[in-house]
Amino acid sequence: MKKLLVFFVALLTLAAATPAHATKRSIMELPLIERAVLIIKKFETLHRPCHWPAIGYGHMVQPGEPYRRGIQLTERQADILLRNDLMKFISLYKHMGERDAILLGTLAYNIGPGAVNKSTVYRKLKRGDRNIYKEYIAHCHYKGKRHSGLLKRRITEFAALYVR
Repeated sequence: MKKLLVFFVALLTLAAATPAHATKRSIMELPLIERAVLIIKKFETLHRPCHWPAIGYGHMVQPGEPYRRGIQLTERQADILLRNDLMKFISLYKHMGERDAILLGTLAYNIGPGAVNKSTVYRKLKRGDRNIYKEYIAHCHYKGKRHSGLLKRRITEFAALYVR
């Protein structure tokens, strides 16, 4: 019952953020990777130049990358960057199977692969324990405090990418 409630909350959250022409189609009809992209776009939003070194949908500029401070990426450029980053993170977990790799890659996009690799979520999935809800949504803290936006994000990710 709780999972069903979480699922509906996640769907309503995404429905409010999707353009009107896309609301006729459920997010659950999309491939997993497209669901992950939509969730990241909704919660990261398109960063403005004042958010430097975060650009696009949360990409952190690394030394040697061609991005310059003060330049706003177009939505198309940000989408390409997001998809490239997400695929890199997903490939780190491809040995876990598609569904788990996408879930872990999406989490790594937000908290980094180092934190994911140390997490109870990753350890439990590696040993075949599928009961990870509490551990997954526990990744909702910012500066040591529970953040309601991150909690909504984790619940949405879990409902759209993990719950069958």
